[in-house]
Amino acid sequence: MRKFWLCGVATSLIATLPVQAREPAIHPAVTSDPSPDATHPAGMSAFVIPSGDGAMNAVLYTAAGGGLHPTLLLLHGFPGNEQNLDLAQAVRRAGWHVLTLHYRGSWGSPGNFSFAGASDDAFAALQFLQQPATVAKYRIDTSAIVVAGHSMGGFMAADVAAAEPRVAGLFLIDPWDPAQTVASLATPEGAAAWQAEVESDLPPLQGATYDGLTGEIRDRGDKFDLGRRMAAYGRRPLSIIGAEKGIGDQARKAAADAQGANPQARLTVWPTDHSFSDSRIALADALVRFLSRVAPTIR
Repeated sequence: MRKFWLCGVATSLIATLPVQAREPAIHPAVTSDPSPDATHPAGMSAFVIPSGDGAMNAVLYTAAGGGLHPTLLLLHGFPGNEQNLDLAQAVRRAGWHVLTLHYRGSWGSPGNFSFAGASDDAFAALQFLQQPATVAKYRIDTSAIVVAGHSMGGFMAADVAAAEPRVAGLFLIDPWDPAQTVASLATPEGAAAWQAEVESDLPPLQGATYDGLTGEIRDRGDKFDLGRRMAAYGRRPLSIIGAEKGIGDQARKAAADAQGANPQARLTVWPTDHSFSDSRIALADALVRFLSRVAPTIR
């Protein structure tokens, strides 16, 4: 998702949280491989996770080393052209497992795509990580599960983290706020931009339509409101990174909403685009450093 629906949203929103300076040194997990572990090597497992009337094609990147591992659930946006797998690799090098997935009805996953379905899928993935069989097979530390998401995935990450108090941290990358999209539909320019964007993103999505997706966020304001999710998330670790050339104003508003319940929430807005095209190393560094504060690992 990009900046289309900001036509009806004021661009002069000012964050109530201070911008945090980036640390100068890049975390070693971002730029170098760890020493191989012959006994417990890094790996990758592909499988499907049942959800509703379909399933999610999923991949779990497993970190090297014995014992229990903290785990990141990484959620992509709409429709998922940018999957942020470079972030997954950096996080694995830092000693974390990473679960990535395609929501039902997207990119070949069985079922039909909808925003409500994607929310349910994120929760099903989180439950999967906490199932005894999964925990035992992949050596997951259930006390250190963090959720991260980009764009639409940012909303889904906030939604599931707010609903599950056992989530240890939340990391949002230029998150989408459906409530602000709905507000932009009040102008002809905003409505036209939203329709053009949705229709261009429908090809990899099964069963989704412009009317259906728009109706979901318009009719379920209680559900599809990032500010409400931020308030419900509470005082757990939270970092929000917005993109000035993307939908950074939505990140600013989300951070302001979060501050009421969580004075320690961190916000930065970077001078880059929605995909962080020229800031991938810095983004990986920010994510790894956030995770290291939630659950320090060997690296």
